[in-house]
Amino acid sequence: MKLTLKLVTAAVTAACLAQTASADTVSLRAVGTWGSLTNYQKHEGPFFNELLEKASGGSIIGDIKPQTELGLKGFEIMRLVKNGVFDFAFGLPGYVAAENAIFEGGDLSSLTQDIDTQRQVSDAYFPTLEKAFEEIYGAKLLMLYPFPSQTLWCNGEVSGLADLSGKKIRVYSTTLGDFVEGVGGTSVTVPFAEVIPALEKGVVDCGITGTMSAYKANWHQVATHAYTLRVGWGLAFGAMNMKSWNKLNADQQALLTSEIADLNDRMWAETATEDEIAISCITGGKCDIGEPGAMTLVEPSQADLNRRDEVATDVILARWAERCGAECADNWNATVGEILGLTAQIK
Repeated sequence: MKLTLKLVTAAVTAACLAQTASADTVSLRAVGTWGSLTNYQKHEGPFFNELLEKASGGSIIGDIKPQTELGLKGFEIMRLVKNGVFDFAFGLPGYVAAENAIFEGGDLSSLTQDIDTQRQVSDAYFPTLEKAFEEIYGAKLLMLYPFPSQTLWCNGEVSGLADLSGKKIRVYSTTLGDFVEGVGGTSVTVPFAEVIPALEKGVVDCGITGTMSAYKANWHQVATHAYTLRVGWGLAFGAMNMKSWNKLNADQQALLTSEIADLNDRMWAETATEDEIAISCITGGKCDIGEPGAMTLVEPSQADLNRRDEVATDVILARWAERCGAECADNWNATVGEILGLTAQIK
């Protein structure tokens, strides 16, 4: 961690020193998510490297690199923001939830089954996460946006939910681990960039990730079965070091807030289209964005859906309430719970 921190600090410092800026110009160092995926390629990267300077008339100059290019795994992102290595970060609350279970509450596994409801959930939980980011990381939360539906990709035959029992399944968050364990599997935390070798070597039998994420990362080159049971949305955040935020003048803060709100809308809209495209591509159907895969498509039965919903309430929600505590659960019930018609209770 110390070596990585030194390397990252050196990289972003060099980039900062290379820029020539006027006294009125603010330079923001940012880290994005995965460089091979849509959210970075079409949104995070262009926003910081191009759009922000243009929209601000040169008042704000951004410089961003994806975590993959910087050799980061994602779990350390907000600690680097807190330490001032980055001014801004895109990342996943699920990756930082080990710090505090409150970060899981906007995307608890299997509870939300359509993207419109997920956006309502995100909006309702935003103030809770906003407070947590400030108190725990000294950061200002500016946006919440989704990755595509989180489903299962297996290197071996799977015909339904019952077949997951006994399997080792890659997860990236505790709440996804609760789902896996709730259906009889073993959860294994593996960074996204390390999933393909893990599938090849049998470290895991299946992996959970987004539909388009799986296609663009070429999971179909090693996995054989695409089981499209939705177990989450891969909710992501954009957050800024509070000291860096406070260095912006009022006009810069207003502009950045407005531009990020527009960015957020674009990202939600695009993600809503990606499931159908990705599943078609990865299973050998029509594919206008690249070479099709040849995975076997396995759609969940009604019995699978019913069992998933049981696990969601009896295992996932109950375990999270226990981790987060009574006050945290009460807050969730008054926000997200009101939208979903669910109650988090400590058993």
